[in-house]
Amino acid sequence: MNARLADRLATIMFWMGAAAVLAILALLLGYILWHGIRVIDWRFLTTPPQTIIAGGGVGPQIFNSFYLLLLTMLISAPLGLLAGIYLAEYASRGRVTEYIRLSIEALTSLPSIVVGLFGLLIFVNMTGWGYSLMSGALALTVINLPLMVRISEESIRSVPSELREASLALGATRWETMWRVILPSALPGLVTGAIIAAGRVFGEAAALLYTAGMSSPILNFSDLNPWSPTSPLNPFRPAETLAVHIWKINSEALIPDVRRVADGSAAVLILVVLLFNICARWLGRRIYRRLTAT
Repeated sequence: MNARLADRLATIMFWMGAAAVLAILALLLGYILWHGIRVIDWRFLTTPPQTIIAGGGVGPQIFNSFYLLLLTMLISAPLGLLAGIYLAEYASRGRVTEYIRLSIEALTSLPSIVVGLFGLLIFVNMTGWGYSLMSGALALTVINLPLMVRISEESIRSVPSELREASLALGATRWETMWRVILPSALPGLVTGAIIAAGRVFGEAAALLYTAGMSSPILNFSDLNPWSPTSPLNPFRPAETLAVHIWKINSEALIPDVRRVADGSAAVLILVVLLFNICARWLGRRIYRRLTAT
């Protein structure tokens, strides 16, 4: 009887803890969306911000956020995948592997503000690029790479060993087995992890304050020359992202409708991050069903 009572009490405590977390999350999301959703319209999403007068939007900041996300994933996703393949399939136990895993753990625990200062020293000053999208993308790669390595390694390790042995027994090389058998089987986990990592990158602000900058030049969206200073595709121009914009207008903005812009920007950021996570789960399940069906 005592064991059953203790089990029920423990179960009730677990449910209460989960309910408390969900309630806090619902209150935060509800508060942000309640105040911000009424601000969001097409004009707010497409017009540039204002510095003195009211009525500005967040169009360039949204574009900068997605463009920075693209640059970051183009760098971190291949590196993370290759490192995950090495750790899961090729690395043997030894000091080198232990140092690699220790380095990954150290990078995971680094505060983003420290990564931003590192990016300011290396990617901004030493390279001579100044505040730019590329500097921000490299700084975010330092933050994102440990997560990508872990996701890749765990997804590859989760593939049944029977598939490896069957492929090798049929005469395939180790790389052919990896490319044609293991990676397709690990694809659901890889895609899900990549989208979750993308959502994490989209909401980062501290590291970008010192690397990508807190301002954006006037962009000419008809200019597609990536080397033009006013081109939105130029990776070496300063770029204020949506998360940085929220911090900036709450700390030093002079516009009279600060609260309106801050609420709308926060709501857009929350909706995009939620969309990333929903898409990750949906896409991962769909790919898994297709693979298991075939």
